[in-house]
Amino acid sequence: MDNFKRPQRRERFKENNEFVFGIRAVIEAIKAGKDVETIYVQRGLSGDLFLELKALLSGSLIPLSVVPVEKLNRMTQKNHQGVIAVISPITYQNIEDLIPAIYEKGETPLILVLDSVTDVRNMGAIARTAACVGVHAIVVPLKNAAQINADAIKTSAGALFSIPVCRHANLHKTCLFLQDSGLQIVACTEKTNDLIYVPDYKLPTAIVMGSEDEGISNDLLRVANYLAKIPMAGSIESLNVSVAAGVILYEAVRQRA
Repeated sequence: MDNFKRPQRRERFKENNEFVFGIRAVIEAIKAGKDVETIYVQRGLSGDLFLELKALLSGSLIPLSVVPVEKLNRMTQKNHQGVIAVISPITYQNIEDLIPAIYEKGETPLILVLDSVTDVRNMGAIARTAACVGVHAIVVPLKNAAQINADAIKTSAGALFSIPVCRHANLHKTCLFLQDSGLQIVACTEKTNDLIYVPDYKLPTAIVMGSEDEGISNDLLRVANYLAKIPMAGSIESLNVSVAAGVILYEAVRQRA
């Protein structure tokens, strides 16, 4: 079934103009302010134009992935010159700009931080729930994050077009900023005895969810104000991350209601 679907995804990218290929074209797309999801670069690529691209990316929030040329050839049959940029269907925002705006509207911030959630369908499902419960923004890392693509948009039922998504290079620093802005950090993890019902979600809150295989990184666990786990019974020890996010978000909704 996977072999049947993959050509459809490649064709959809072409139809939606989600690829920009060729070094000069990618450089111009970045200079034009296009929101780039990620840039794939052929392993061993060199030359003056490539150095210009690297200089342009220095300090930017655009992920760069070095891959074999075979991967690029599977993405397009045209002359990609060793560089393909995937244009994001959304515009990424900065949490530093959003938090003051939320307070100014007289609202109590509810932020969702996703640490290394890389599955696009989980990302879509989480965004759909987040939009339904009134989450103000989703924060993701620059690396080890699900790509916002057609599958993520479809799974979110379009929610990714309506809820702000913020991409930041260092989630630890981002959480410290949130704390300095008056938010408590609640990390949803099994590494605690406290249940998700303990924190007071009526306060400004950022809820952190981790990947199903690795969980939340230790540096985020250390900075959290609360560690909270979902009560479990039976032989299955964990929930799908999108389901777990829904459980804790609706506890926040219950308390705020």
